[in-house]
Amino acid sequence: MQVATAQLEAHLAKGLRSLYTLHGDEALLVQEAADLVRATARAQGYTERSVFTVAGAHFDWGEVLAAGGSMSLFADRQMVEVRIPSGKPGKDGSAALQQLADAARGNDSVLTLVLLPRLDKATRSSAWFAALDGQGVSLQIDSVERQALPPWIAQRLSQQQQRVLPGEEGQRTLQFFADRVEGNLLAAHQEIQKLGLLYPAGELSFEQVESAVLNVARYDVFKLSEAVLAGNAPRVQRMLDGLQAEGESEVLVHYTLAEDIRALKRVKDAVSLGQPLPMAMREQRVWGLKERLFERVLPRLTPMALDNLLHAAHTVDGLVKGLKAPDWPVDNWQALHRLAMMLCRACAQSAKITP
Repeated sequence: MQVATAQLEAHLAKGLRSLYTLHGDEALLVQEAADLVRATARAQGYTERSVFTVAGAHFDWGEVLAAGGSMSLFADRQMVEVRIPSGKPGKDGSAALQQLADAARGNDSVLTLVLLPRLDKATRSSAWFAALDGQGVSLQIDSVERQALPPWIAQRLSQQQQRVLPGEEGQRTLQFFADRVEGNLLAAHQEIQKLGLLYPAGELSFEQVESAVLNVARYDVFKLSEAVLAGNAPRVQRMLDGLQAEGESEVLVHYTLAEDIRALKRVKDAVSLGQPLPMAMREQRVWGLKERLFERVLPRLTPMALDNLLHAAHTVDGLVKGLKAPDWPVDNWQALHRLAMMLCRACAQSAKITP
């Protein structure tokens, strides 16, 4: 049975199940969900806890099964927590997890909590995960995307009786806050807690937030792709500066930009030959948010503009590999900035967005 993260507290209030599976890459949200399950369990008498971390192919699953099947020496009820950082339990682990799931039926003396990273579709379709989901409760804990970060910050501030000013000033404050903590949700949580220590309950001004919140953003090169396709030039500039400061590979940044250009070109060519846009995007493995961005910019991106971008990507490919090109910066990161901004401007103009 699947439960949305936002509904976990209400679900637990109705009654505790004997098996919970949490999977996701956002450490803060996984930790908070697990803490909520643990606290509810302790309140209901599950006072003894055994923790197992699956590390490597030689992990002894027999210990986990034995813990789940043994009577507690110190409490009527016990928790068995299984952490699988790789998300791959292996053949023995698959069988053991299915056995744990079967044992959970009608057993209120043992609560089993399984913690996993983000799982791909194939893993979610596996027999062991189907058993965990079928016999217990599973939560897919998604990351907070950039566009959802300002309301997430506002909601967290409200939990400590704080809020930003109403209207445009408040939106400016939340956007500033989000820019400072993007990609680092744990640090965002810490910065919110810091505001609770520094200032009393009530409204927070932009100046208060600006002076208190550190720049702890962490950027993902694949999120850069979304910012470029969205035509968001200020965000692209911040992300490139951040990636450079973090020591990200220039080759990887170039590959990400070039691959987007090549995908745009292939989809455009396929559509011009009569293939429906959705089918063309599926063939190029364009999914999710990127699919919506392609739909917005492709109709007005001309073949000539895409040819120019493709030529620029080829030039920068040589630059990051040590070659030189006339009229291009010698510094690799400056060249990457130029290529990113060329694509960003083209997407902004195509979508009628002012960068």
